[in-house]
Amino acid sequence: MRARTRGTLSVPAAALGVLLAASACSAPGDTSSDDAGSSGPIKIAVVDAQSGQLASLGDWEAKGAKLAVKEWNKKGGINGRKIKLTVFDDQGDPTTGTNIARKLDSGNYVAMIGTAESAVTVAMAPILKQAEIPNITSGQATALVDVKSPFLFLNGPTSTTYDSTLADYLVATKKFKKIAMISNNGSYGKGEHDAFTAALKKAGITPVTDQVVTTDQKDFSASLSRIRQSKPDAIFLGSEEVEAGLIVKQARDLGITAPFAGAAPQGTPVFIETAGGKNAENTIVSSPYLSNEISDASRAFATAYKAEYGKDAELHGAKAYDGTNIMLTALKNSGMATGKKLADEIRATKYQGLLGDFAYDETGVGIFKTTIGIIKDGKLSAAQ
Repeated sequence: MRARTRGTLSVPAAALGVLLAASACSAPGDTSSDDAGSSGPIKIAVVDAQSGQLASLGDWEAKGAKLAVKEWNKKGGINGRKIKLTVFDDQGDPTTGTNIARKLDSGNYVAMIGTAESAVTVAMAPILKQAEIPNITSGQATALVDVKSPFLFLNGPTSTTYDSTLADYLVATKKFKKIAMISNNGSYGKGEHDAFTAALKKAGITPVTDQVVTTDQKDFSASLSRIRQSKPDAIFLGSEEVEAGLIVKQARDLGITAPFAGAAPQGTPVFIETAGGKNAENTIVSSPYLSNEISDASRAFATAYKAEYGKDAELHGAKAYDGTNIMLTALKNSGMATGKKLADEIRATKYQGLLGDFAYDETGVGIFKTTIGIIKDGKLSAAQ
């Protein structure tokens, strides 16, 4: 096997072509060996919700990963071998995710992209660690770092980065003093709640009210009534796209006019569509990828994405595109290593991505910056 080397990669030029079918294929080799085998397709999995309330996340992630794989395969794959991508539906359920993790182990998958749901990734992590299958997740909860798996990597910042940037903007820039909070009790919501609360405490601010709802809740009138009574300057949202959108819609129906503020979910089309464009207006968002116009690379990515899928690209697709390119670059630079050697190569690879410059530390985090955007006329753009 070729000695491991450090690699620096810029985002590949976006190319158009036919996507690979997402189906299983012959195994390229056991992940406990030194390499991924010498022939046949290279098996990589994408695991995400493809059904249920979080299906939009899985759809975006799968599209971003497929686009990256297509570009690599058009150039000949890796060492002349094609990359075969298989999409698994975890349904947003940790138990389903753990069952899929076992399938990846027995199916000799080299690596995994996903999931976009932090709780599912945390549940899968021990199995993937034991199987020595590296995975790059779109989750952002600090619980991912707490797992302390050398095989788990993030393709974006953690909640701490998102929310410290957001809190600083609300307190230092906007001079807001009365900030209300509403978050859910799931893995994502808890991570957001704790990260934002810590950031406010550091700024010397105590929330005027701190409401926690369940992940499957549909009626938020009781919590929103308490928020309305507190007369906040702004309201922090710690919830995924659909639920957050419902919260905002119901808040506006109750006459609450304060701007909402949140992280990645609040920058997505699903959030805006669920809340309603007028209701989502002036929502403040902390994100590492505000729009498809932030760079030449993002414009090229967005052009290819739109041509392939007929839809506009957004953060989660960009994250998966970056993560997949990092994974494939590490495979190439390592001489097709698997297991720990592949994980070490991922950590060594520097990548100039759509979200920024990736450089992984020992925690599996590779990017540490977000930017503030505001929803105007139904679109997210950089704050002025």
